[in-house]
Amino acid sequence: MNSDTNAGRRHFLIGTAVIGAGLVIGVAVAKRRGTATRSGGGGKTLSPNAWLRVAPDNTVTLASGKSEMGQGISTGLTIALGEELDIDPARIVVEFAGADKIYYHPFLPQQFTGGSNSTVTTHEVLRQVGATARAMLLAAAAKKWDTTVAELRTDNGVVYYGSRKLTYGELADAAAAEVPAAKPTLKTQAQFKYIGKSQPRNDSRVKVTGRAKFGLDVDVPDMLTAMIARAPVFGATVKSFDDSEARKIPGVVAVKQVPSGVAVLAENTWAAERGRDALKVDWNLGSMASFDLAQVRADYRAKIRKPGLIARNDGDALKALQAAGARSIDVEYELPFLAHATMEPLNCVVHARADGADMWVGTQSQSQDVEKAAEILGLKPEQVKLHVQYLGGGFGRRASTVSDFTVEATHVAKDVGRPVKIIWTREDDMRGGYYRPFSISRVRAAIDKDGKPLAWYHNCVSQPVLATSAFAKMVIKPDGSDPSSSEGSANLPYAFPNIRVDSINGVNGVPILWWRSVANSFHGFVVNSAMDELAALAGKDPVEFRRGLLGSQPRHLAVLNRAAEMANWGRPLAAGHFHGVALHESFGSIIAQVAEVSVDGTEVKVHKVHCAVDCGTAVNPGQVEAQMQSGIIYGLSAALWGEISFKDGRVQQSNFDDYRVMRMSEAPAIEVSIINSGAALGGIGEPGLPPIAPAVCAAIFAATGKRIRKLPIASALA
Repeated sequence: MNSDTNAGRRHFLIGTAVIGAGLVIGVAVAKRRGTATRSGGGGKTLSPNAWLRVAPDNTVTLASGKSEMGQGISTGLTIALGEELDIDPARIVVEFAGADKIYYHPFLPQQFTGGSNSTVTTHEVLRQVGATARAMLLAAAAKKWDTTVAELRTDNGVVYYGSRKLTYGELADAAAAEVPAAKPTLKTQAQFKYIGKSQPRNDSRVKVTGRAKFGLDVDVPDMLTAMIARAPVFGATVKSFDDSEARKIPGVVAVKQVPSGVAVLAENTWAAERGRDALKVDWNLGSMASFDLAQVRADYRAKIRKPGLIARNDGDALKALQAAGARSIDVEYELPFLAHATMEPLNCVVHARADGADMWVGTQSQSQDVEKAAEILGLKPEQVKLHVQYLGGGFGRRASTVSDFTVEATHVAKDVGRPVKIIWTREDDMRGGYYRPFSISRVRAAIDKDGKPLAWYHNCVSQPVLATSAFAKMVIKPDGSDPSSSEGSANLPYAFPNIRVDSINGVNGVPILWWRSVANSFHGFVVNSAMDELAALAGKDPVEFRRGLLGSQPRHLAVLNRAAEMANWGRPLAAGHFHGVALHESFGSIIAQVAEVSVDGTEVKVHKVHCAVDCGTAVNPGQVEAQMQSGIIYGLSAALWGEISFKDGRVQQSNFDDYRVMRMSEAPAIEVSIINSGAALGGIGEPGLPPIAPAVCAAIFAATGKRIRKLPIASALA
């Protein structure tokens, strides 16, 4: 696997393509399906399989293989490219590329957006692309003026030679004939104009003016709309159905059974929904009709009493715990199923033809969606053209391990002969499965008579997420353990001489999926909550206790200290206000948060959150700050109220009236401080979430003396 991975990485990073009457730089030489041309500035620009196009009309285009779902990546990528190309990132046009191997993850044979890795995996590539293009432009200019490159300079898309100047567009054709450098020279940090400086979002204007096209906005000629009657419990199948009343609804065109249920196709959304509601479907409910979370809870609690699959084993934690006596804790933590609850419900448009297909969708899984659609339609993947739209939120739901909603759309559109848009209502979306898994953890830990750490043993049972994905063969260990199940726990930064972390694969029949920050979302809560309980056992302040265990972790210590300083930790607060702290590393970034909280009976108010972040280098500080705010708000909604529950196998939540999310009036003030440590780039879309729940719960303990070991907080305090 290492050999294949390294080869894939080399393919991703090395290579250039120069094509036609315009300058094109890419990182592979394969051509894109459906090469296009366009006029501008007296010449043509070809559209090959590449990242960058410089057209004769001075249009600079970045073809991005990453999805924009609100995380700001379309801005962040232009900064890396613009820095080395020496052009204002705001001038770079971003278009969403379809599915193509050129955009595969450098270590996995898939094109996707997730894992907080868009910047991590493309930043250096785009710097090289920009530097290569700039060198070619300079070489072309030097020939035009019969001088050397050393006599030239560039600034914001223009090459200068004394008082003379040529725009990049004017040089595009000539530059295309230049031989690209095998290893272009990159700027030093001292030379940066754009990297590390906040840049405005390049998608803000189109979004606030309504010009941005999301999946739900797609409207192609002759399009039908479909809604699907889906099974009321997971795993149920259609026994029979009566569509006579549905076909009477004006606008209904057809009724069709598909693997996920019964689809009603109509000329408009209203007719499709009324037709769907008029269906009479008899279901084979299956075993999940008697699903009982209480039984799952009992099963999981029994499992964590026994050893699991070892994710980390330093020293002998069991022996140290047995010798610790009373100076120890043995506690359990429970976290619920959670819905992704994206602002835009799921949707997809597919036009299936005998000779090919088009798919319009906001997705995180470009290549997998295309491959599965092609398989259903009996086509080759290159015959399926993907049109990626803006995503109204993803959080992992639009990175389905089985491409459920795009597969469903393909089945509905097959043999119809017209484009078909499937639309999920909010209720469909909330009850449609693929939740964050339910989990139970047990932490046993011990300190000596002086309060110094002796042992830590963390055992967790939950459904493994990666095991159901296309990456399973590459990442699942020989013993069956899933690395995603122990992330956030196996990398415990604290200096315990004896550490053991186990994971146990749980099974319960509920479809699950990665949810923002994956297992970090529950391990961040568990680890920090247990650390607070140990600090209390030792009679120490929670910040001081952590400081004493981070001597070999200077980055973690610096982040913790920054957050504590921001919050004036230890100083008196307003009457009735209390602080709680949490520290967590995920996706290569380290975050510490201090939450200021008040409690009135069962009502919890989060007044302010101080957040310190070290993501190596903040490419776009404004983007980092926004994602910290986003993660905190999203995490607060889950911590305070989030829960998917069941009765007779049926999901009880249906919309935002019973799956509560934080309102603007409830949101705390959030202060973010960025530490540029110079370490390797870390992700930023997900790491802001894990510390917020434990920080709030720690503050609740300070206010009430009550430990929250089961989320959501609202249920625990009820």
